[in-house]
Amino acid sequence: MRRTLALAAAFCAAAGLFAQESVLLRFKYKKDDNYRILSTVREDVKVNGRLNHRAEIVSRVTITVTDVDENGVGTMDGTFMTSEKSTGAYGNERLGWGETFQSQYKRDGRGTFDIADSYFMPTIRDMPIFPEHPVKVGDTWTASGYEAEDLRREPLFIEKPFKVPFVAEYEYLRDEEGISSDAKHEKKTFQVISVKYNIFYEAPLPDDAWLLGDVPASTMGYSHRTIWWDNEKGQIDHADEQFRIVIESARGNRFDFSGTTHEEITEFTRTATEENLKDVQEKITQMGLRDVSVTKSENGLTISLENIQFKPDSAELTESEMAKIRKIAAILQAYPDNDLLVSGHTALAGTENARQQLSEARAESVADFLVGLGVREKNRVFTRGFGARVPIASNQTEEGKAKNRRVEITILDK
Repeated sequence: MRRTLALAAAFCAAAGLFAQESVLLRFKYKKDDNYRILSTVREDVKVNGRLNHRAEIVSRVTITVTDVDENGVGTMDGTFMTSEKSTGAYGNERLGWGETFQSQYKRDGRGTFDIADSYFMPTIRDMPIFPEHPVKVGDTWTASGYEAEDLRREPLFIEKPFKVPFVAEYEYLRDEEGISSDAKHEKKTFQVISVKYNIFYEAPLPDDAWLLGDVPASTMGYSHRTIWWDNEKGQIDHADEQFRIVIESARGNRFDFSGTTHEEITEFTRTATEENLKDVQEKITQMGLRDVSVTKSENGLTISLENIQFKPDSAELTESEMAKIRKIAAILQAYPDNDLLVSGHTALAGTENARQQLSEARAESVADFLVGLGVREKNRVFTRGFGARVPIASNQTEEGKAKNRRVEITILDK
């Protein structure tokens, strides 16, 4: 009998059938923590059954925890920037600096939001929501959430977040060893969680809704998401999603969005400090870089390449400027957690439209060169053209024009 019991116990242990230790899944907040969410959506957009365009939408979010109360509820200040690259509509190859939204909200340890209707971001709220009790692999639960869609643009023109409720089904799938998404690349044990929900929502509309514009009448779809949760940190490390959302309007039009999402969440250190400013200035001097300066701004630490040289009437860098940017790349690689914004500026010459296009093209040229050097992945380098709208010197002298003809590389904090 003892031998039988011993064999049974050994078999159960080998098969992993003994009771597993449960874990209490919770968001954890710490005042003054900073983290970044980088989300990439690749979707097909159809209108009335026909492909309208394919889009890649990159959302870059920076969050600062401004307060944590006695119950562990965190207050967040967020900056949400979205950029879209489409084929079939625009054909743009570079991620331009898109719209920027500010947001402020509270979130408790289980994941529930407290956010005003004046904020459109984040889009998906109350997801994930964790149970009140500890869970183990194989456990399931359900919780309500909602999507807050931004439909202010043509053709829908909805002025407040369009809220679509759902009930999500959760399953704690497994524990999985992996490497963290941040620059530390630490070995971690992630709790892998499946989140699935279906949507069918009919918006309450007046009888004359069709007179209001092409407003949403019904919303259908699904989301299948897998989350790699870091319970030690109390935060998502990364997540993948497959989705499809179909909106039918009051005028009978059908808008179909389907695709995938990948997001990574990393902590980062703010660069715009006096210590970092001094350090970068010293490196610029040591490298013997001419016409290069560094300044602090609310967006981060900005390295300015004044009198930057391109081949005549083009955005093609000269060999001397390439050599200069190779040296600057070494400075940028000291801040691997922070994304980059490359801004182009011109002197006051030519038409406004020509100046704008040239500034954008030159910013893209420098960004592409940095990506080619391996400084950042392509989806972490953004560009923006200002034309001659932001001069730093007079355009009445050649010296002033040389200063205004510049490219700025910002190591982003926001």
